[in-house]
Amino acid sequence: MPDDLTRLRALRTPAGQRATARAADLLAGGAEVLAGLTRLRAEVGAELAGPAWELARLRARARPVFGADADVLLLTADTLEQAGRPALAARRAARLRVAGSDAADLGCASGTDAIALARAGAAVVAVDRDPVARELTAANAAALGLADRVTVVDADVVDLVAAAEGGTVAGCRAAVLDPARRAGGRRRLDPDRWSPPWPTVAALLDGVPRAVVKVAPGLDHARVPEGVEAEWVSAGGTVVEALLWGRGVSTAWRRASLVHGDAVLELTADEDPGSAPTGPVGTWLHEPDPAVIRSGLVALVAADLGATLVDPTIAYLTSDAPAASPWVASYRVDAVLPFHLKRLRALLRARGVGRVVVKKRGSAIEPEQLARQLRGPGDGSATVVVTRVAGRPTALVCGVDPSR
Repeated sequence: MPDDLTRLRALRTPAGQRATARAADLLAGGAEVLAGLTRLRAEVGAELAGPAWELARLRARARPVFGADADVLLLTADTLEQAGRPALAARRAARLRVAGSDAADLGCASGTDAIALARAGAAVVAVDRDPVARELTAANAAALGLADRVTVVDADVVDLVAAAEGGTVAGCRAAVLDPARRAGGRRRLDPDRWSPPWPTVAALLDGVPRAVVKVAPGLDHARVPEGVEAEWVSAGGTVVEALLWGRGVSTAWRRASLVHGDAVLELTADEDPGSAPTGPVGTWLHEPDPAVIRSGLVALVAADLGATLVDPTIAYLTSDAPAASPWVASYRVDAVLPFHLKRLRALLRARGVGRVVVKKRGSAIEPEQLARQLRGPGDGSATVVVTRVAGRPTALVCGVDPSR
């Protein structure tokens, strides 16, 4: 059976490109997997049919994020899952100020960052020990007309960073590093077990001022070196990347960024703003965006809304006024009661609520299980938030709509 590298190289040939285009046509026409593959094998041969079908399928998945680029990119399931958003890669490249300069993509995977750096005007050195990653990056740079701006190199990132001098690494004055944080399909939570490991991350940030490192969203703040800016970026209610910016491009202590339509909103602090004050539950409950929570900037949002925390250890805010802020999701509070299943179920049924969405923070309950337990005969709907208020397990019944 051909290995991944052999299959990728076969897909780059004219025959492979024709097979992938034909697979894309079949998929677009609604062909089922078995029927589509059977027809494709008859037309292009068994060796190309499977890889071409898989690539066409991956390109269809990538299109909502990668746009028209997806139709020419060479992808694997692993690299697509791990690939960052091109728009955010372009944002990183712009902040590194690479136009007319050179930049290293340390751990290039499928080339998302190398492509963004090249499009921003840099001469790029793309580094990876994995031959599949090098093949993907070279193929994708060529497919997008950037082959003359991207040089793909087989080298060890640990060695390159150890040899960095004069603010450069791999001969480049700017760098992007994306350590591998998975092994065997599982996340590696310990930064010392990343590849390259944490000492290399710290050395890059110390030695190359114009550098950015992608890190795990749950990174302990104590790991962030002095003078290095930490940024968390969210989209659709999820943190999609966390970044450490070298001292040559850092402009804040912490930054929360939110992909909001075609824009990216930013919230920054030059020092730790501390905790927001606590207070009783008001008419509205506000759930801060996860980038705000991860960056430790809840107090800034609280001050802007005139809101308080429901508990000093829980990132829920409350106020008596609604909030027109992209940094929070707000819920009208209709009832507050100690968390007790029978009392909660009775209250919901008395108000005609049959459909419930359960949210939690600071509680061991399973939201899906509780939602099933609270389901009733009523036509109304509500959101139930299970959390702690002033240290006590509490249920907040929000947004009751008995008319639905």
